[in-house]
Amino acid sequence: MVPEDAPPQNAADKAVTEAALFDAFGGVRGMVETVLPGLLFVTIFTINKNLQVSAIAAAAVSLLLVAVRLIRKDTVKHAFSGVFGVAFGIAFALITGNAKDFMLPGMLYTLGLSLAYLISAAVGFPLIGVMLGPVFKENLSWRTRNPGRKKAYTKSSYAWGLILLTKCAILFPLYWWADTTKFGWVAIALKIPPFLLAVWLTWVFLAKAPAPIDVFAEMEAEEKAEEARKAAAAAQRREA
Repeated sequence: MVPEDAPPQNAADKAVTEAALFDAFGGVRGMVETVLPGLLFVTIFTINKNLQVSAIAAAAVSLLLVAVRLIRKDTVKHAFSGVFGVAFGIAFALITGNAKDFMLPGMLYTLGLSLAYLISAAVGFPLIGVMLGPVFKENLSWRTRNPGRKKAYTKSSYAWGLILLTKCAILFPLYWWADTTKFGWVAIALKIPPFLLAVWLTWVFLAKAPAPIDVFAEMEAEEKAEEARKAAAAAQRREA
């Protein structure tokens, strides 16, 4: 077990942490794919107040982003999540005839996610650790073998939960009281800054934590040791 007061990561480990976080949360491209469909929807609706045209444009750009990733043979998880979000938003808006409802599924998802972060941290099973454990090749080893990492993941989950809950506290009143275009522009403006703040705090907490335990390397070492033991046993039997 790694002691909780183990020294923090060195510069190389911090760089690995930064790169892993950047990749896990989609990087710049993932942020663009998250913002662009909604931005296009709000822009077009602001200009012509046409819900159908705004919805078609948002759907088209979402599908285009997925197509680009497929052509380039890149990972499509972030683009596909964006497509599903846009699809639900369009369905809500077209069914109700209210352009504000384009943002409603994302708001409800954000609220649910914020509660999941906070509850998971409170019960000692922080969601950020579950999400990032495989990225750092530690799986869930941080829960029992690396208390410093568990503490960092707990702080990160609380940070994500509180930041997203604050975002919801701003958007839901505006959803009810503000006009559609003002609400839409505030919703777009709040897509990236809270996300960047949460990622930055996660990096700060993890950079000060002990390095992750590479359980994949441990399993490979155990397999090689087992193969060596079997080979030695077979050699002894041949000599006997």
